[in-house]
Amino acid sequence: MIEEILYSLTGGSIVLLLVAVFIIICVFLGVRIVPQSEKYVVERFGRLRAVLGPGLNLIVPFLDRVAHRVSILERQLPNATQDAITKDNVLVQIDTSVFYRILEPEKTVYRIRDVDGAIATTVAGIVRAEIGKMDLDEVQSNRSQLINQIKASVEDAVDNWGIEVTRAEILDVNLDQATRDAMLQQLNAERERRAAVTRAEGQKRAIELNADAELYAAEQVAKARRIQADAEAYATGVVAEAIRANGLEAAQYQVALKQVEALNKLGDGSGKQTIVLPANALEAFGDAFKMLRGRS
Repeated sequence: MIEEILYSLTGGSIVLLLVAVFIIICVFLGVRIVPQSEKYVVERFGRLRAVLGPGLNLIVPFLDRVAHRVSILERQLPNATQDAITKDNVLVQIDTSVFYRILEPEKTVYRIRDVDGAIATTVAGIVRAEIGKMDLDEVQSNRSQLINQIKASVEDAVDNWGIEVTRAEILDVNLDQATRDAMLQQLNAERERRAAVTRAEGQKRAIELNADAELYAAEQVAKARRIQADAEAYATGVVAEAIRANGLEAAQYQVALKQVEALNKLGDGSGKQTIVLPANALEAFGDAFKMLRGRS
């Protein structure tokens, strides 16, 4: 059937048919539609010609060819475990995870053969170097700072490969059993020390409070004695002032009155039939009466 069609065609028709086929082949080879998630690396005679971005692109048929189709989606390296020694000579195992994406495919395909392996090796070396600068306590407490340092170091190392490290994570920090036992003992000792300090501080505070209470009581007693002394001094001053103003007679009068009051109290006792009087009692009564008459 095809032979009959070709036999029926004239020479001019065959040429037109060949031209049409050639044009179709050129369009097929020269038009490239690149997906959004990829970039195409185009070579001409084995040399880099261009990098095609997402969308419709044109290349020269028969001269240019798409040598590499590179995905620009974010990628995750398999989780890896690296052994590292801290600054205080503690062996730790660090579980890491790295995410990256390719920004410049021409660098990635021509400068590095195994991208994942190269990044994994670089991350392992950087993790060991950064861990070696820190003590174990710093590794466990400053994990976010360590992650940022690792990420920055990895970015500098892979910059020539056209790669962007989007995220680096430390999943876990594992210790050997001997180190864990030693840390547990240290933790228990620290807890006991804190408890002892708390008890000592409590006892110290109790002693301070007792001392403050005793000091306050002593101050109050001293204050009461001072007030009493001030009152006695005031009374003495009043008496002295009265003696100074009224003379010795007023003092003798007060003494005589006190003697009379004392004799009255003695007479009010249970033995009313017998009263014991001092030798100078009559003189005291006499002096008192004389003073009374003199004042009246």
